[in-house]
Amino acid sequence: MIIVTGAAGFIGSALVWKLNQMGEEEIIIVDELGKDEKWKNLTGLRFIDIYHPEEFIELVLNDALPFDVDTIFHLGACSSTTEKDADYLLQNNYHFSQDLAKYAITHRARFIYASSAATYGDGSNGYIDDENALNDLRPLNMYGYSKHLLDLWLHKTGYNEEVVGLKYFNVYGPNEYHKEDMRSVVHKSFGQIMETGSVKLFKSYKDEYKDGEQKRDFIYVKDAVDMTLHFYKNRDINGLFNVGTGKVRTWVDLVTAVFNAVGKPVNIEFIDMPDHLKEKYQYFTEANIDKIRNTGYTQEISSLEDGVTDYVKNYLLPDKYLDI
Repeated sequence: MIIVTGAAGFIGSALVWKLNQMGEEEIIIVDELGKDEKWKNLTGLRFIDIYHPEEFIELVLNDALPFDVDTIFHLGACSSTTEKDADYLLQNNYHFSQDLAKYAITHRARFIYASSAATYGDGSNGYIDDENALNDLRPLNMYGYSKHLLDLWLHKTGYNEEVVGLKYFNVYGPNEYHKEDMRSVVHKSFGQIMETGSVKLFKSYKDEYKDGEQKRDFIYVKDAVDMTLHFYKNRDINGLFNVGTGKVRTWVDLVTAVFNAVGKPVNIEFIDMPDHLKEKYQYFTEANIDKIRNTGYTQEISSLEDGVTDYVKNYLLPDKYLDI
């Protein structure tokens, strides 16, 4: 059986979609559906059953899961970079993950979990996925720190040699609609363009970056899923890996691609950044993907323009979810 935590979420539902395309349907969904419309991400997917996270972890802790587990994709987490409840993030993103990792290792199940590019902090120590450099990283927010703690714990215990951690960079694509303020700027800008014909971007507060030319590594969710499944197909490869394109682009590049995809002229307004973000804002993030390439991952990664065009034309304009 394949377990996918966070399976009703953005990357999780895209992963189940791709597994279904591969013929995999023996899947257990673990997620809290709550009161938003996250459940819609599941309507076009095939799986066996759904468990609430609290019910699921209780079964894990009591070694009482009613099925054999082959693989656990642990993508469930609080992903809000502005969440201030540190105790909640520790429990949800760190301790829950420890319990699942120990269960998987004990039962000889494949364990593939989501770390984050947020663990790199301001990037002053680079973006190289080297476990031996983990102690040098300084995350800028509690979300990034909760993910960093798991990376550190797995390294200290030696479990990192038996599991796979994936540092996802700026992922965008279908099925992120429920994420409210944590949606990608592709989705946010699409809404602004359709409503007002313009897009608002933050001004820059560093001389070396012009307004809108802050840079990110934007990766389409379909590519992020393909990179994730590389480790499902190659079970002898373990460790910590970046999931990105390896090619940095600007926010202006991103929204220009959205304008072009909807066939409207580029119209960008630069606005002040909130004070609480200024000290925690990342001006440059670019994944070094040599490590995953060296494991034999040879698939071509979508360009920003191709990814945005597919997302806008095939999902946002027709208002569609990923479907089998």
